[in-house]
Amino acid sequence: MRAIICGAGQVGYNIAEYLSKEENDVTVVDLRRDLIAQINDELDVNALLGHASNPDVLKMAGANDADMIVAVTQSDEVNMVACQIGHSLFGIPKKIARVREQAYLQPEWSNLFSRAHMPIDVIISPEVLVAKDIYQRLAVPGTTFVNIIADGLAHMIGVICEEDCPVINTPLSQLHNLFPDLSFQVLAILRKNKPIIPDATDQLEVGDEVFFIVDTQHMKRVMTAFGHEEDQARKIVIAGGGNIGTTLVDLIYTRSKNVQIKVIEQNQTRAEHLSERLENTVILNGSSLDKDILDEASIQSAETLVAVTNDDESNILGSLLAKQYGCERVITLVNNEAYYPLVGPLGIDAMVSPRSIIVANIMQHVRRGRVKGLYNIRDGFAEVIEAEVSENSSIVNSTVEELNLPHEVIVGGVIREGEFIMPELSFTVRAGDDLIILASRAQAQNVEKMFSVQVDLF
Repeated sequence: MRAIICGAGQVGYNIAEYLSKEENDVTVVDLRRDLIAQINDELDVNALLGHASNPDVLKMAGANDADMIVAVTQSDEVNMVACQIGHSLFGIPKKIARVREQAYLQPEWSNLFSRAHMPIDVIISPEVLVAKDIYQRLAVPGTTFVNIIADGLAHMIGVICEEDCPVINTPLSQLHNLFPDLSFQVLAILRKNKPIIPDATDQLEVGDEVFFIVDTQHMKRVMTAFGHEEDQARKIVIAGGGNIGTTLVDLIYTRSKNVQIKVIEQNQTRAEHLSERLENTVILNGSSLDKDILDEASIQSAETLVAVTNDDESNILGSLLAKQYGCERVITLVNNEAYYPLVGPLGIDAMVSPRSIIVANIMQHVRRGRVKGLYNIRDGFAEVIEAEVSENSSIVNSTVEELNLPHEVIVGGVIREGEFIMPELSFTVRAGDDLIILASRAQAQNVEKMFSVQVDLF
């Protein structure tokens, strides 16, 4: 497959890295010489200096033969025009654009991206994706990571094993004996920032971040089994009134009841705008690093602080201050991957990585074919792939044991006729089944080949 990536920032870099490792022909276009030089040095892709929406530049990037264009520059307008030119002048079949400005995404303008006007196949709105990710963590309290799988039939959950976790020092093979009526499976562990894909003899230790897949109907009871019985937050403080913060407020009010929200916004003009836009929400003009502002937000009685300003340091320090002053739980947005190893030891309960969320979402659309979902765990050390088994797949009518999967690949669940199943080794895979598979990043491409779900766009 030939792909053009417009934009060499963090998101563009990671998409290019994913696709190039799968032996695709990738060209990255960007105006910044330093980013182009970095990509030339570090990735096995073509890197082209130029304006992403310029027809001559796109032609030089191979647009005449491209199968896909992914436009993720910092400019919404450049992204949209690049896709329009890719369609109108070069006939590129698949067009994906990142669009941040919410005005473009209002329902009243939904016809803008129709095939007759601006034919973009997939619109990625980072702020909406991040807000939804945070909301899922609020909806399942006590989690560090939440992904809804198989249209809600299952959840992928991450939690920290505290000292009172009932299953500490218990071999994973014994968990189903302890909880025979619960459908769940441990798929991965992060121990002292080291990723582990465990086998049946491994045990959980205090401080481990454990990732498991669970039948949604059993989720609350399994959370209890891992020592987490937190109540859903009803008093929430949001630090940052940008697009992520306001989208999150809308989601909470739409989907939850009896919730009190206070928003801290440093920019006075923005704070005044929010006070008019957000009904039933207290807007505080100031910094989340200011004790007086935190007192005014009643942080000592808040159950959760969500820090989503555009400054990583403010998010991290504001979260730590909130916990110091009595807030029960903090969820913190962090863009700079250099800070990731620090977040857990500092006492932050859950970290949100916008880059990881956006890349996983885009890759889900890139891997159309039989792939229905793709989710990154902890910035990509492993992937969870939800894929349909076709009739001509090599694994049809094979048992899980006969698949002879390597250690770093685990069948975590099967969706058959609307039911979530935890498969035993004797379970036989049928055509039409949706398999939920965890694979290390090194094994992800092999999994796609084995299950006949490799990049299959057209």
